[in-house]
Amino acid sequence: MSDQKEFRTASGIELRSFYEQVYTPDSKPGEYPYTRGIYPEMYRTRLWTMRQYAGYGSAEETNARFKYLLSNGQTGLSVAFDLPTQMGYDSDHPLAAGEVGKVGVAISSLEDMETLFEGIPLDKVSTSMTINAPAAILLLMYEIVAEKQGVSPEQLSGTIQNDILKEYVARGTYIFPPEPSMRLITDTFAYCRQHLPKWNPISISGYHIREAGATAVQEVAFTLANAIAYCERALEAGLKIDDFAPRLSFFFVADSDFFEEVAKFRAARRVWAKIVKERFGAKNPRSMQLRFHCQTSGASLTAQQPLNNIVRVAYQAMSAILGGAQSLHTNAYDEALALPTAESARLALRTQQILAYETGVASVVDPLGGSYFVEHLTEEIENRVWSLLYEVENRGGAVRAIETGWMQAQIHESAYAKQLAMESQERVVVGVNKFQTDEEERVETLRVNEELEYKQKQRLKDLRNRRDTSQVQEALLAVKQVAASQDNLLPVIKKAVASYATVGEICDALRSVFGEYNPPY
Repeated sequence: MSDQKEFRTASGIELRSFYEQVYTPDSKPGEYPYTRGIYPEMYRTRLWTMRQYAGYGSAEETNARFKYLLSNGQTGLSVAFDLPTQMGYDSDHPLAAGEVGKVGVAISSLEDMETLFEGIPLDKVSTSMTINAPAAILLLMYEIVAEKQGVSPEQLSGTIQNDILKEYVARGTYIFPPEPSMRLITDTFAYCRQHLPKWNPISISGYHIREAGATAVQEVAFTLANAIAYCERALEAGLKIDDFAPRLSFFFVADSDFFEEVAKFRAARRVWAKIVKERFGAKNPRSMQLRFHCQTSGASLTAQQPLNNIVRVAYQAMSAILGGAQSLHTNAYDEALALPTAESARLALRTQQILAYETGVASVVDPLGGSYFVEHLTEEIENRVWSLLYEVENRGGAVRAIETGWMQAQIHESAYAKQLAMESQERVVVGVNKFQTDEEERVETLRVNEELEYKQKQRLKDLRNRRDTSQVQEALLAVKQVAASQDNLLPVIKKAVASYATVGEICDALRSVFGEYNPPY
């Protein structure tokens, strides 16, 4: 028997003991407002993309991991970059010391990117890259690598995260202040529309907002508030909503409150469709379709009894599938301890494959649609999301709410409440605050070779000795000049990348014009 006195979802929505009100769905799958899914047949005609996030150490090591996952049935690549790369520093920068290749792959130059995708046909695989402040640079590296393979930009498919607003809110890998960062993003929108028509120029990310402590409602509301800000800037830059909205993508977490997560995805689709149609006046139905990648919750993984994480991940993945995700990453059970081993990464991939091929969940579109409980939760979450969106609007919009620290404060309050609930055992985490054991579960963990940093620095030194220095300096000067103008930055950045200017050198050229962001609180 449960000893709970109150029953609420993880977002604090009060739960009745049962639901009986008859509900009439507002649409069929593939019809506006897309509550039941963005495609009429969903997984019956095409499964979600199994896109396992991977990257560590050197470009050679990550290339080998990519090939291992593809050989085991993965259907899309997802690149994790190390912190120096994410922050726009080369591997030999003093601030990179001790972090090279530790939480992702070290990429300092086009040469590294060439190695990363050596032997991987970029016209046959889609690639997602978790990169934000230097996103334009890494995208252009990818484009040039493809061109060297004989693959035209029009054939490339994939996504760059390129969502800087959530970096200020929840993640912290920002470089430049908000205004020039927003310019880089809109420049990327325009460039992709002209040169890479199948590429998603942004993945507007609620994942990190939720992992920082936000509730499911805050995750959706703050993500969509950021999306509104990006749309407004793109419109101000002269783009039309139907020019870029069909290529917008989103990124959400699949957390542990199973039914709330399913309802969250359904509500998010419904709210976004209404925003794009009613607020921005889109005419193209594809502009109104919220396409999203999903990842199981890293914050829910426990170092205590790590094998329990296998079960957590499976049910979280199930909620993403029942909620209609377009692509999915399942975490490895050992990720609370280290980067995943090849074996744990394969098991995480097998989790998706078992769900896809053995459980029958892909056979029916929106199988929980019409459930009194799920439909009630969907409506309740939608109403709460609208309420929070109106509050953001009243505070001047997402950028202003971030600059004043209000959005961050809301997340911090939710994170604190969550921690208190865990400490009081109001929120049970099996193996952590209940059902503990004295025995320690030992699992093999991945260790990054300590010689990597030295080798990466040596590669950079050799590259700088081999390249045409005058060509590099000329290209970096052009980047500074265009940064000081209103012209699109990506063509000159591409020339700098092609000259083998490094990520750090290009970011330094931009820093000299844009400055760096320092939080005001």
